Parts: sequence; structure tokens; C-alpha cells
Amino acid sequence: MRTRVAFTAFLDIVLVAMVFSLFLIIKQEPFSNSFHKYFNSFCIFIAIWLLVSLVSNKFNSERKTDLDHIVRQVIVANILVTGISTTIMYLTRVDYYSRMVVFGTIASVTLIELLWAIVGYFIKNATREPGISEKEGKKYGKKTFKDVVLSPMSRRYKKLLEQRESAILVEIDQQAFDYIFSHADIESAETLIVSTTSRFNIDTQLKRDFKSIVNLKRINDIRYLNKFFESANAKLPLGGLFIDFVETKDLRKQRILNKYPVIINYIAYLIDFIVKRLFPKFALTKGIYFFLTRGQNRVLTKAETFGRLYSCGFEVISEQLLNKHLFFVARKVSAPLFPENPTYGPFVTLERVGYRGKTIKVLKLRTMHPYAEYLQEYIYKNGGLEEGGKFKSDFRISTAGKFLRIFWLDELPMLLNWIRGDMKIVGVRPLSRHYFSLYSKELQERRITYKPGLIPPFYVDNPKSLEEIMASEKKYLDQYDRHPFITDIRYFFVAVCNIMFKKYRSK
Repeated sequence: MRTRVAFTAFLDIVLVAMVFSLFLIIKQEPFSNSFHKYFNSFCIFIAIWLLVSLVSNKFNSERKTDLDHIVRQVIVANILVTGISTTIMYLTRVDYYSRMVVFGTIASVTLIELLWAIVGYFIKNATREPGISEKEGKKYGKKTFKDVVLSPMSRRYKKLLEQRESAILVEIDQQAFDYIFSHADIESAETLIVSTTSRFNIDTQLKRDFKSIVNLKRINDIRYLNKFFESANAKLPLGGLFIDFVETKDLRKQRILNKYPVIINYIAYLIDFIVKRLFPKFALTKGIYFFLTRGQNRVLTKAETFGRLYSCGFEVISEQLLNKHLFFVARKVSAPLFPENPTYGPFVTLERVGYRGKTIKVLKLRTMHPYAEYLQEYIYKNGGLEEGGKFKSDFRISTAGKFLRIFWLDELPMLLNWIRGDMKIVGVRPLSRHYFSLYSKELQERRITYKPGLIPPFYVDNPKSLEEIMASEKKYLDQYDRHPFITDIRYFFVAVCNIMFKKYRSK
């Protein structure tokens, strides 16, 4: 630092001497005579200039933290020089000591110093990593100062951003990049970007939480998928975003059929269907499936993907089909539910509102994709209800499930609930908590005073909307209150006739 100050002082003295000489020439006196006459006075002037500049730290660039401070230092120091020089001139009353030379030199050098200092300030700050002031940075030490969030104008920061964007574009295409960029601030240190199938790379992050987590590997290759989602959930605050993508079952089928020639492609798809979709659903073949695949390249439906996300404390707020993959943005809304027995096999146990509001477990044949039971709110929010009170555009129902529902086969296992005493033959339909919440408060309170039934009033009145369904159930309960046995007998035979001859079906 001392060397820098000495060098700056030397340059400043040279500048003063040059400007002083220039004014002697302007004074139109022979330069040799003028310089000899002013030499002693010039030495005193230089000594004053140097002393005041050193005392005021004008030459110490390390102390210059902002532009105002720079200007103030130069002006104050040079005003002091002017005051001292004026006092000496007044006291000594030297006639040949020209005011034009002295004050002209001070004014000109002051202007040049200001321009010099200002230009130097901007050059220095253009190459330095701004973000907080250097003065504030010293409070935290040099390392912290360098590691503080950098200004977007920093060259180093821009270079890091370019490297990050280049790395992302190696994994995904430009369209996917733009989609991710529209939801997550990839320029922020609060956004974690990984390309991994292991939750280890999420759990071992030293930062406690992030505003967004972006994974650039498709979730089909993550073996312990729920655990991965749970790890992402743990690293996000409420409202934090998780972004990833999946090759859905339908996209996978399309890829396989387009990959091979006709006939061979359907044989390949059949083998893939047996190994990747049937084997994981049965206890005897599940081990074979994981031995062959190690959990890689698994088949996932949109319903299972979103259902797993919802069971792990997320809600899906955006989805888009890009480059034959479904990209999604999920927002953390709660801690994971940690389901003990997630439904995956051919039979499913569903929680329903039973007698006195208690939760009963209804056994049915699976007609929906795994984890679909967590998506009722999502389906309702995005599609509402269609005619008959079913959810509109319900992609949760599988192809086999549609067949089972047509012939009422999916509800046959509910006979076990009747044997256990949870349900009766005729009665209001057992509802999920979410669907139950759509009913009027009055009907909610009334219907839990009865056991739900295997055959609901729906198959008697064939209602078309939620309001008609509630009216149908209210009519049944009114008649049941007056004549319980007769009402159930009549509703039973009318419902059976409608199912057999009028083709009323549970869609």
C-alpha cells in the first residue's frame, strides 16, 4: 500500500509541476527567468501540497469507498492548499508571486485530479465484483466479501451464469430450458439445479433450504421415487418449487411403437407391458422386476406421478409436454403424508366417510392408476364434475378400470365391508373426504347418521349434477326415515332393474 501511495504522490507532483510550468509560459515571461524567480516559492508550494495531500489521505485509494468520498477528499485537500498558499502570499507580500500562476495551478490540477479519480473509480468497479460496499465487506472478512451475492453486472457472475446455462442445455433442449426459466430463477443461488437419480445429492446439500429445486433427470430412472420427493420436500420451504419431468405411459407406448417396424413394435410393447407394468404389481413377480431393471426406466402414468407428488406434500401448479416428456412444476404445501401402505396392486383400500363420520376402509378392485386416490382435489380443481357427478377429464382411470366399472365388477369386494358391518346393502354412497366436502353442510351432518350402502340412490334417480345427486340422496333419506325396510327393498329392485335393462353404470 505504501508503494502505491508513494507512486500516486509522485505522479501528482509531476502533474503540479507541469501545470505550474504551463502557467509560467502562459504568463509570457521568459521561462528560464520565471522559473528561477519562482523556484523557491514553487518548492514551498509543492511541500504544502504534498503535506496536505498526505495528511488528508488523498493518495490512499484503499480508503475510497464511493464517488462522493473521492470528490470530497480532493476538494477538501485542495481548498486547504489554497488557504495556506493565500495566507503565505498575504504575509510575505512577495510582489512577483503571480496569483494567476498559483490559483490557476490549483484550479487546473484540482479539475484534472477529479477527472482522474472518477475515471479510475469506474474502471476499478467495472472489474471488481460488486454487491455490497467494500467498507461493509471488510466487516465480514475478505472471504465473505468475495462470496456475498454478486451483482448481475459482475463479469465473474455472468461467466458463472453462462457456465450454468451451458451445463443445463447439455441435459435438456432450449424449449425445456425456457419452461424451467419461466418458473425458477436459475440465476439465483437460492435455486438448486441437479441432474441426479439419487436423493443423496439432495440430502447432502449444506444449505438448509432452497426456493427452488430443479432436477434434470427424468423421474422414471429414480428407484426410490417417494424418498426422492421427500428429500426435495425437506429442502424446500412452504411455497418452494420442485421441477422435474417424466416419460408417461402413453408417451412410452408411442416411443416403442415408433421405434420398431410394424408387428415387431407390438411384440416389443407387449413384452414391455408384461415386464414393466404387470410384474411390479404382484408380490411373486416384483422381485424379478427389480432384479431385471434395478428400478431403472420404470413405467409411470401421469396419475401415478402426480399422485406420488401429492402424497409427498406437493401440489402441481404447471405442466407442459416438451420433447416427448411431461415437465411439471410442483409447489410444497405441506410435509409428506408418509403413507404406510401405498396402493399398488390389483386391490385397493380406500378411506371413506362412514357412520358417525368415522373413516372406514372400503375394499375395491383397482380401476385407477397407483396413487390416484391423492388426486381428487387436483382433478376437481382442473376439470370439475361432469354429468352424473363424476370428475371430468379423469385421467386416473385405467383401461382395465373402465371395463370393470361398466360391469360393476370393481365394487364386488365391498361385500366384505357389508359382512364386517361397515355398510348396508342400500344406502348413500361412501364418499372420500374431499368429495364429502363438496356437499352442503346440512346434508353432510345428516348423511353420517346412516351407514353408507353398496347400492346408492344414484341407480334409481340417475342424477346428472352434484345438486341432483344431493337431492336424490335427500329424497332417499326422507323416505328411509318414514319406512326404512320398505324403502330399501323398493330402491334395491328399482336399482337392479335400471342396471340390467336401462344400462345405468358406474362410469
